Amino acid sequence: MKKVKQVYEGKAKKLFTTEDEDIFIQEFKDDATAFDATKRGTIIGKGVVNNKISEKLFTLLEAKGVPTHFIKLLNDRDMAVKKVEIVPIEVTIRNIVAGGMAKLLDIEEGIILNEPVLEYHYKKDELHDPLINDCHIFAMKLATKEELERIAELSFKVNDALKEFFSSKNIDLVDFKLEFGRCKGEIILADEISPDTCRFWEKGTKRKMDKDRFRRDLGNIEETYQEVLKIVSD
Repeated sequence: MKKVKQVYEGKAKKLFTTEDEDIFIQEFKDDATAFDATKRGTIIGKGVVNNKISEKLFTLLEAKGVPTHFIKLLNDRDMAVKKVEIVPIEVTIRNIVAGGMAKLLDIEEGIILNEPVLEYHYKKDELHDPLINDCHIFAMKLATKEELERIAELSFKVNDALKEFFSSKNIDLVDFKLEFGRCKGEIILADEISPDTCRFWEKGTKRKMDKDRFRRDLGNIEETYQEVLKIVSD
């Protein structure tokens, strides 16, 4: 399988067409951004690590009944994925208060929520991905009611599966971001699942094991990403 034409480049990935019109190649980059790309840098080897972590977690979720765009790993940086039309909504599931929720509601980080909180954000960098609700989504025709119900159902299913998995590895799944796409009339999970899109805290110590190490200049970024890869691979 070969790359034919680049059709997209985002902050962390590139997307290429292939000789099969239904299959794309997703390439993971080492570029790192934070705070709506106002902070930029490079995390050496991040693309390789996130590609492999995403492969492991997509495979886990498929086994749990969550349909994803993942087809197969091609090499260290590339995976074959199904062609999807991305729904312009970012879904965030929060289990523990951190990051944006702490700032928005002036709540102390680290508080365990009684139940998971689901948020929708309009996927628009220049607007800083604003928080939106169902009414906005329907009014802007970003998704139908049936699609949004399916997105919510799958998001909670992903949370249940990942929380259980990481808890068994002595890691708290604090929160994470998901993106979904339309594929032949079906809503499926797309994008990636990695330390770039999730918050992982070591149980007990709350040691950050994700992109917050880059956001907050905590150091040991590459080593921590490698540690997460080892954890999901064991």
